[in-house]
Amino acid sequence: MNIKALNHFLALAEHLHFGRASIACDISISALSRNIRQLEDETGATLFIRDNRSVSLTAKGLRFQQYAKESTRQWRFICNELADAENKLQGEISLYCSVTASYSILFELLNRFRPDYPGIEIKLHTGDPEHAISRIVAGDEDVAIAALPRSVPRGVEFKSVTMSPLLFIAPRKQGELKVPANKAAESWSQVPMILAESGIARTRVNDWFRALGISPKIYAQVAGNEAIVSMVSLGLGIGVVPKIVIDNSPLADRIRVLDVKPRLEAYNLGLFTLKRNLSNPLVKAFFQLVD
Repeated sequence: MNIKALNHFLALAEHLHFGRASIACDISISALSRNIRQLEDETGATLFIRDNRSVSLTAKGLRFQQYAKESTRQWRFICNELADAENKLQGEISLYCSVTASYSILFELLNRFRPDYPGIEIKLHTGDPEHAISRIVAGDEDVAIAALPRSVPRGVEFKSVTMSPLLFIAPRKQGELKVPANKAAESWSQVPMILAESGIARTRVNDWFRALGISPKIYAQVAGNEAIVSMVSLGLGIGVVPKIVIDNSPLADRIRVLDVKPRLEAYNLGLFTLKRNLSNPLVKAFFQLVD
């Protein structure tokens, strides 16, 4: 068993598709399949269930996945600990964030990180920021960029990067959509709302309506702030998104920010990692960018 084989296993465990995993590993499907079979022979366990349409982890495969994550993490750590005297860090760190964060917060961080650490490769995954902390806790990522929730799981470290107000937005061309006055509870209860399915923004909006004694009329519940901006720009309702999303949206000229009071609590955006990951020189170097 070697680190390369463990990385191949982790790629297949992530993608659950031999074709996509082989592309990620830059090897042929047959070579990937052969390496997985060899791992199963060495462990004496069936790690994946395969059929013509799908791939899934067995219960033993899930246990082995945790071992593989920890082993590869320790391998990266010792390689950097044994680095040459010039202390040139090399290796890879995985990072998760939303698409918006990738070309706003991450862009600025990498502009400062890359000149000092050219040997460190960033493996970037993008998706719904609601999943960021859970991916850190599960060990799927080394670092994530997301908003600080009311409570952080034990063992997770957070470092703030920037604050972003949480804003109500409406279409620039109002059409038949009636924008309510600040304190007109009756009119707020009639306006169609486009809200996140779940997460920090949805919790704060729910609390806002509850405090005012308003039962909102929900037109749509969507995943991703970018989708909310898109639907609002079409005149389908009023939405709530962080200002950083509006600042980086190609549809910013098609929506307008409403001066709604009381204001929603702003997003505290920053970096997340497991506290134990800070013993990894690569992760520590990335976190020190915020200092």
